[in-house]
Amino acid sequence: MPKFAANLTMMFNEVPFLDRFEAAAKAGFKYVEFLWPYDYNAEQLKEILTNNHLKVVLFNTAAGDVPKGEWGLSAIPGREADARRDIDKALEYAIALGCPTVHVMAAVVPEGQDREAYKKTFIENLHYASEKFKPYGINICLEALSPEVKPNYFLKSQYDTLEIVDLVNRDNVFVQLDYFHAQNVDGNLARLTDKLKGRFSHVQIASVPDRHEPDEGEINYQYIFDKLDAIGYDGYVGCEYKPRAETTAGLEWFQKYQNR
Repeated sequence: MPKFAANLTMMFNEVPFLDRFEAAAKAGFKYVEFLWPYDYNAEQLKEILTNNHLKVVLFNTAAGDVPKGEWGLSAIPGREADARRDIDKALEYAIALGCPTVHVMAAVVPEGQDREAYKKTFIENLHYASEKFKPYGINICLEALSPEVKPNYFLKSQYDTLEIVDLVNRDNVFVQLDYFHAQNVDGNLARLTDKLKGRFSHVQIASVPDRHEPDEGEINYQYIFDKLDAIGYDGYVGCEYKPRAETTAGLEWFQKYQNR
């Protein structure tokens, strides 16, 4: 069975961010992920992880100016210097925290912009990131975001993401398979999982349509977990969902897995 990581950006919001590590550990998690660490000193985060016997397994490059509509910079033509600054900062944190994977955020593509220019820029920045990360054994993941969640994001489908991974053609660049987004856009999750076998190095889960705990909605997650076992996936499964109520009250689904 996969190793589950609590997403501390979305879970345990009953307490401040730095207190969520302890809450996750008390709930039985051994692994955590979050969107961004950059508001905190890396040494401070490392100490909290160590004190709670936790490992961080994923975070993102910076989003940019979110109030202005940015959601990643790495695909924006003309913003290469900013994107590479963010890639370098992510690498610095990944090394300090012992994090094996970083999600390099692409960008929102405004209506009327040239997607091919965004693609070219993204690939060039991913080549840069791959070369920087490789000496440290750190992987890069790319994630598709469904239009309902992030309109006009450069990557909408798992197949969009796979295309970029193929074009980048580096052995430390992978798909980040988020089943919530995949069900909303691609569907046919069992065959999709088979299609992507060996091409993804991180998984995320949430119910569809409401993005709550994985014990409700239209995805049979026990089937998905068994499928991941069957194809030999031994990576992490990030619980990137919005709890229905208080976080620990919704963790009954997790109890049979918490000792892994």
